[in-house]
Amino acid sequence: MSSASMPLEPVGDKPAGGSSAPHDDPGPPHNATERAATDQNTPVWRALLADRTAVISLAIIAIFVLAAIFAPLITAINGQDPYRFNTNALDGSGLPIGPFGGISAEHWFGVEPQNGRDLFSIVIFGAQSSLLFGLAATVVSMLLGVAFGILAGFLGGWWDRITSRATDVIIAFPSLIFLITLGAIAPDWLPKPLLLVIVVGFFGWPSIARVVRSQVLSLRSRNFIQAAQGMGASNWHIMTTGLLPNLWATIIVFTTISIPGKIGMEAALSFLGVGLPPPTPSWGRSIGTAVNWVQTDPWFLIFPGAALFLITLAFNLLGDSLRDVLDRRR
Repeated sequence: MSSASMPLEPVGDKPAGGSSAPHDDPGPPHNATERAATDQNTPVWRALLADRTAVISLAIIAIFVLAAIFAPLITAINGQDPYRFNTNALDGSGLPIGPFGGISAEHWFGVEPQNGRDLFSIVIFGAQSSLLFGLAATVVSMLLGVAFGILAGFLGGWWDRITSRATDVIIAFPSLIFLITLGAIAPDWLPKPLLLVIVVGFFGWPSIARVVRSQVLSLRSRNFIQAAQGMGASNWHIMTTGLLPNLWATIIVFTTISIPGKIGMEAALSFLGVGLPPPTPSWGRSIGTAVNWVQTDPWFLIFPGAALFLITLAFNLLGDSLRDVLDRRR
């Protein structure tokens, strides 16, 4: 059998030597959640559905994703959009007309002070901005982190030394100050959303690289990796068919818990006025503007803040549930 087609050890729970060690029987699980999580043959999705926290988190994420995808259709129901100024909804002081911050049949969440933009539309379209930014920046971080982590852990030597020192430097670097400065001095011809995605994603790769490196160091000593090397398999073949499949659980969990961090970073930059350029709807910019109006129009702060809180909490809880399920299956 040639080394290029040599099958490496499949991802699973067998010991490195291939034999199963005897262990004590822990007894039957006490409830449905424990049964689904401890059964090695249970699919991950079924174990997650047995976890109430995971189900609630998935439902919240699904609502926001659907709202982002169908934002134009949803906002068309009340005939509003986030880019239309409506001074008729404001009084002479620039405050929303009517009780409860201008909430009405036309403006379900009220309107922004001073310009009268519909707040419900801003929250819905803000989900598009936040989710796209969070997902794109996380993809950049994961691609860089997984690649550098595998190379550092498997090849070792100068690869490992350079990667380790680079992670130390980037983690110690004041990334927020750099992003604020970059957002302020970036030329107008340069697409600021794309620039922020690349830079935020770049500063996020060291954390995943360290985790991947540590797991690769453990996998590198396994029998199936050593057997592949002994049979002449190339490093690329070993990394892609032997190491990477055994890292998918870590990658999935880390991706899930990284997205809310990137969403929060975009909100922080927009809050400071150097994030997504206006008039692009942004929860962070709405929260930053609402701080000056919280005494007279609290809904302007509550609704964008609640949306940001819910989506970040849902992703974090889902990541914790995924980690628990996958750890029990190892």
